[in-house]
Amino acid sequence: MKRILFSFLFSICISIAFSQSIKGKLYDAITKEPIIGASIRISEPVKTFMSNNQGEFNITNSGRKVTVQITALGYKTEELTLSDNEENLIAMKASLDNLQEVVVTANRDAALRTQAPIAINRISPKTLDETKATSVYEVINKVPGVMMVNYNNEQHAMSIRQPMATSNYYLYMEDGIPIRPMGVFNHNALLELNQFTVSSIEVVKGPVSSIYGPEAVGGAINFISQRPTSVPTGKVGIQLDQFGYKRVQLGTGVKLGKFGFYIGGLISDQTNSWMASSDYTKNSVNSRMEYHFNDKIRLIGTFSYADYNSETAGSVDSISFFTRSYQSTADFTYRKSMASRNRLTLERDWNESSKSYFTFFNRFNKHGQNPSYGIRWTSGQSTARGEINSNDFTSYGAIAQHAQKFRFLNSKLLIGGMFDYSPNTYWSHQIDLSAQLRSDGKSVERYTISKERPDIKLADYDAIIRNSAIYSQYDLEVLADLRVSLGLRYDLMSFSYDNYLDNSSGSKKYQKVTPKLGLTYDLGNDIGLYANMSQGFAPPGLTSVFRKKPNTNPAEFYYNLDPATFNNYEIGAWASLLKNKLYLETSFYRMDGRNELLNIRQADNSFDYQSAGKTLHQGLEYSFVIKPSEELSFRFGGTTALHRFEDFLVSIKSADALKKLDGFEMPVSPRTTYNTELSYYPKWFKNFRTSLELQHADNWYQNQVNTIRYDGYNVLNMRIAYKLKGIELFSNMMNINNALYATNASRGNNLTDRSTYTPSAPRTFVMGIQYNIIGRK
Repeated sequence: MKRILFSFLFSICISIAFSQSIKGKLYDAITKEPIIGASIRISEPVKTFMSNNQGEFNITNSGRKVTVQITALGYKTEELTLSDNEENLIAMKASLDNLQEVVVTANRDAALRTQAPIAINRISPKTLDETKATSVYEVINKVPGVMMVNYNNEQHAMSIRQPMATSNYYLYMEDGIPIRPMGVFNHNALLELNQFTVSSIEVVKGPVSSIYGPEAVGGAINFISQRPTSVPTGKVGIQLDQFGYKRVQLGTGVKLGKFGFYIGGLISDQTNSWMASSDYTKNSVNSRMEYHFNDKIRLIGTFSYADYNSETAGSVDSISFFTRSYQSTADFTYRKSMASRNRLTLERDWNESSKSYFTFFNRFNKHGQNPSYGIRWTSGQSTARGEINSNDFTSYGAIAQHAQKFRFLNSKLLIGGMFDYSPNTYWSHQIDLSAQLRSDGKSVERYTISKERPDIKLADYDAIIRNSAIYSQYDLEVLADLRVSLGLRYDLMSFSYDNYLDNSSGSKKYQKVTPKLGLTYDLGNDIGLYANMSQGFAPPGLTSVFRKKPNTNPAEFYYNLDPATFNNYEIGAWASLLKNKLYLETSFYRMDGRNELLNIRQADNSFDYQSAGKTLHQGLEYSFVIKPSEELSFRFGGTTALHRFEDFLVSIKSADALKKLDGFEMPVSPRTTYNTELSYYPKWFKNFRTSLELQHADNWYQNQVNTIRYDGYNVLNMRIAYKLKGIELFSNMMNINNALYATNASRGNNLTDRSTYTPSAPRTFVMGIQYNIIGRK
């Protein structure tokens, strides 16, 4: 009996000894976010384990120690020895191989960059962390073919396969959800963004209306929020410059069992800057919470709030610009924005080949301004006029999507639908101004408000916007190395309205089917080609439809504006050479516009919305990255493009000398822009980094009749940083060559008109310190 009992206990001990379980957790070295779907391979016996949605893995039937090989898309392969009596917390570093990048914006689902037949770039967590941007344009402009135009105080415009303008041909998103409802585009929407809680940014160039709908014409920018961290983290920092800018920011995240959260916020303040009348404040907070019921079902909630209040100095005339006397002509102009966005998403992985999600979202936005661009002055006059306006909306909406993989031709089907209900209110009224002239009598030294005129309304309407859509995309591998992507979307945008200026009520609707056909071909040896044909469209914004036409009495409106449509044709190639030390990418596109909505300057320098013509946008985008070692990295990315009126009628008045713009280049569209950067991480000075960046913009025509050019600019920026344990010291030296340059220079079509400039900051030294805390679990 004793012998039997001894044998039984011995067998239990042997079983326990040889059935150890080693647990671990994988996370991104920069963001501390969990790494999902990583492969953990042991060699004796050969077995492979996968990390779950929380980055956790469990190696069963092993000894007390085991050597593993860990691979994950987008990360360097790691070989480690793990033990059952340790906390196996493993920080994975991003791979140097650009072909391994995983993107989600190209087709609303995670995929390798090389499988997306579209021009897309990802701004990585590493780039965001090292740039330490005070404004989003500092990182967006690192993307080849993209020029985010800085209008100061985080105000901006955009240029992606379009001139540098304020058109509504871009889609800005947070986690795949548009920041604005269709029809309420604002080119300054990104000033509401809290860049401190952005994990990565993906930029799609060219139309993606087949999956994201209207306004995704020039491109789409998706800001992906920071997930809860696998280990307890916290960071707090401050940065400031010599021109009165200060920002305090903090963020913290943790995972507690099935629940995790991340919350971050910032407070910005600027006083007595280099540009007079340009003080501003911004308070912003973002949070993300996740609850994992199990490995297959997750509930995700996000909340963001931003309060922005800025003086808007606007543009200056040539005298102020070239003498660097940055005195605003109007110290009463302002922009105020208060915005909140919420979403709740339920995700379900049915199996390895099938998953679905449902998202409910809510948006609230109040955007009021007394804009400097709204000032209208006739040369030599001692009076002028301006305006005050407010554009407010509340949104409720839902998105549902299902993705299904099939063995047949290694294919994947994605289907989805959305609905957005957004009541919108807008009003605008005139203000009378006095103009104090300079001694030459041809320029204004200062405007002052003489009287507010709420009795003279420029726009006044209520509208209820209803946007609905269904979409699908089917990807299949027709040959071993050839993948085809077919996309189709149907959009129905409608709104009912009350226009209080002409006491009319009614409704309008725009509907469109937008297709896409894309191909990717893998040539082997990390070289590939892609091509696509796609279509984009954009209904006119409501502020355009209900804006009173200039010089009309009784008032006339733009009820008959047609939607703009764009046919895009694109081919591209990518290659990773020299053992992933050299990465090349290029794309050529041609985009033909029809009924493109443009704010055309008239002979009397008033503006008139017009959408009856043809335009051409074509160009070559190119980039290369050289990484000869872990110490050095060189990046170059740019575009050479042409934006031209092909057949565009601007006037039918016999008195106007210019009636058509056929053959003229579109104003404010430089032929070539590029951004290049050299980064150095010396091994002999551990945790130190430095980079030198050059931003270039060619000259451009200031006016529609192509008579006056602006010379363009070259701006040098330098960044240095040093980490000492948890403390990081950094400095961004912007415009170190102290270039005198403007991000916008425009002029009227008349011989007596003068140029106006949006000046950029002189040499600026941004200093900062950040303390990073990383706990253990």
